[in-house]
Amino acid sequence: MGKKDKNKKKGKGAEKTAMKTDKKQAARQKKMLEKLGEANIADIIQLLEAKEGKIETISESVCTAPTPRSNFTLVSHPEKEELIMFGGELYTGTKTTVYNDLFFYNTKSGEWRQLKSPSGPTPRSGHQMVAVASNGGELWMFGGEHASPSQLQFHHYKDLWKFSLKSRKWERIIAPNGPSPRSGHRMTVSKKRLFIFGGFHDNNQSYHYFNDVHIFSLESYQWLKADIGGAIVPAPRSGCCIAASPEGKIYVWGGYSRASMKKEADRGVTHTDMFVLSQDKNAGDADNKYKWAPVKPGGYKPKPRSSVGCTVAANGKAYTFGGVMDVDEDDEDVHGQFGDDLLAFDLTAQTWRLQEIQAKSSTAEKKESEESKDVEMSAVDKPVTTTTDGIFTVTVGGPSTSTPYVSNIPSLFAKPKPTNVPSPRMNPGMCVCKGTLYIFGGIFEEDAKQLTYNDFYSLDLHKLEWKVIIPNSLKAHEWEDSDSSSSDEECSSGEEDSSNSSDMDTD
Repeated sequence: MGKKDKNKKKGKGAEKTAMKTDKKQAARQKKMLEKLGEANIADIIQLLEAKEGKIETISESVCTAPTPRSNFTLVSHPEKEELIMFGGELYTGTKTTVYNDLFFYNTKSGEWRQLKSPSGPTPRSGHQMVAVASNGGELWMFGGEHASPSQLQFHHYKDLWKFSLKSRKWERIIAPNGPSPRSGHRMTVSKKRLFIFGGFHDNNQSYHYFNDVHIFSLESYQWLKADIGGAIVPAPRSGCCIAASPEGKIYVWGGYSRASMKKEADRGVTHTDMFVLSQDKNAGDADNKYKWAPVKPGGYKPKPRSSVGCTVAANGKAYTFGGVMDVDEDDEDVHGQFGDDLLAFDLTAQTWRLQEIQAKSSTAEKKESEESKDVEMSAVDKPVTTTTDGIFTVTVGGPSTSTPYVSNIPSLFAKPKPTNVPSPRMNPGMCVCKGTLYIFGGIFEEDAKQLTYNDFYSLDLHKLEWKVIIPNSLKAHEWEDSDSSSSDEECSSGEEDSSNSSDMDTD
């Protein structure tokens, strides 16, 4: 028995090769971290927790608008005309900064306030947060990740937090049988229950995507042993959209995942399918039994996107904005195609609709239009002159009897894009407060640069007119090109792909 057990521990074949590969990658990463002088991610998290523990009093002060960021959460206060923002990250090309600041924005006065409270969550991105009206208002937050400055290390969280809007205090909720550590998951609240779906875990050496469902009771403060079934189950994914209907059904659509295609290579998949999770009324214990069913929505057909901003309004519609899809992807290069369309999904009728927002014409555009009309009118009124030499006849002026000629040659002077609407992006913050939709920040990629925004917009859902609160500034933060070094070359292409995919997935 002794020999048999020893042989079993050693492993063989593919398992043994995988162990060797993991050890080599770990050794390379250790050398890189030593050269950069970066501490182990576990030590970084421990220091951050100690820092939060040193905060002894609650403080709140007026502040400037939040810095550029993505993968944060933005929710509306359940009772007041306020927006609440937490966390996020900023990547400048050479360094990643992760936040745990908590902001409140008064939609009437336009004032930002930052609140600090003892023993709160450590900095993170790719987490999820919802607001409920219970007990004077509460925020519930789960999971997320912390990337080291070099993005060579990642720590994924599995902690559940509650913030009381009345007492202004954080509380970590300890309950067994919760989800595993992850980020890029999605969470919504329905009938006093939190629903968490999907996400991913990536340690820069290996990754895993999830399609599990976890349900937490806001009444018993326990993770429920829910039985999730259905003939068809959504494929594992992160960066999808989730929304709860007025009837209590949970909709999931879109998202992103990576799958192995061949040895030491994988490829990203942008999902376009939709599913609904509802209670199984035919089961004995219907209260904790749910089933998946595929949905074929009607109306407008959305373009494939992941990391889309998504929020639900009181009118029973889910609104989505932006997102990204990988194009021209091979083993080394990935280019993102970003969206700027605003869609509405009716959670009861199961139909999509593209929100066509009429942009206000500027004075210059109106003048140009009037001048073009004057030219057309003068052409009609101009007298006709005809000359001939017996061979050729030339007619000058007069109204045209044929279709006007339109040049097929594209203009060298492209029409400038409007600056009063949100530009294409992924992972923005998005919520609805008192019938007005708000969008803040997010990421856009321009060639090798990753632009992170802190612009801010509002949209009256009745008038469908955008309003700029903070204009878009490409100089909000400086992009720093990282210089390649010999140690960089030592890293395998697989490690580089893992780092890049992590940037795209934390949403």
